[in-house]
Amino acid sequence: MRAVFLDRSTISEDIDLSPIESHVTTISYFEHTANEKVIFRAKFAEIIISNKVMITAEIINQLPKLKLICIAATGTNNVDLVAAQKAGIAVCNVSGYANTAVTQYVFAMLLEYLQKTSHYIENSRHGHWQNSPVFCHFGLPINELATKKIAIIGYGALGKQVSKIAKAFAMEVLIAERKSASTIRPGRVSFEQAISSADIISLHAPLSIETENLINQQSIKAMQTGVIIINTARGGLVNSIDLLAALKSKKVGAAILDVLEHEPPAHDHPLLNAKLDNLLITAHIAWGSLQAQQRLINRLADNIKSYQQGVQLNRVV
Repeated sequence: MRAVFLDRSTISEDIDLSPIESHVTTISYFEHTANEKVIFRAKFAEIIISNKVMITAEIINQLPKLKLICIAATGTNNVDLVAAQKAGIAVCNVSGYANTAVTQYVFAMLLEYLQKTSHYIENSRHGHWQNSPVFCHFGLPINELATKKIAIIGYGALGKQVSKIAKAFAMEVLIAERKSASTIRPGRVSFEQAISSADIISLHAPLSIETENLINQQSIKAMQTGVIIINTARGGLVNSIDLLAALKSKKVGAAILDVLEHEPPAHDHPLLNAKLDNLLITAHIAWGSLQAQQRLINRLADNIKSYQQGVQLNRVV
């Protein structure tokens, strides 16, 4: 089967792609693909691999050779699933490959903010320790994770992994029920109780009508002053304008964001231009350890192999 990878640049050059190559006749790689070029680049392909390139109904209807769409991610919003199903095209995704990577990011960034690691390394590089009259040199205050309450919003595989590591740091874990839930499941607390009690709020929920702008002026008002918000899920969970105002007023003590509403973001995005000490933003890289990326490729290969064998693996359509 002939394949095309439409956005190869979403995967590191250090990753071995041979697992995919071993299950296809030929494969063409494109670093990135604009929407208007998808049909031309995929017109002979039986398999499309796409991380974020949109595969619309219009595109699907003009690719008669297409048999399988492999999404190189968990989210499926870049593919018109209804159109694919009508056309008899199988669609597969990959999940669970980045659980350890994202969890590591959550605690790496929390520790960076609370331990002030970079600050103290820079102090030594600039001679502040060497010039100290005593054996140590303190700058910014250092805080511990132990005993802090962390609210986990979205308790899937990622939320569970974050909970596990939080307990190892002697943190108190609050598992939030869905905001709109009429009943609270055992082991959980209401969304309102979770956000109002937490020292740290970690977002792991999918983006939906119910969760869009979940963190907004109203919910922030209910939080403790000085709360830390960390978002490794979807940018649309957070209202950027409301968060910016809360960061400036110090109602929110800090925000750690690996995602924004639109990616890549515009140059004039208000958060990217805020230049606040209590705002740390990274470029959607929490998932991207080399090990996680290799697991992703290996599971894409498994999806292709399973399709060829008539076995449904990770099928969404």
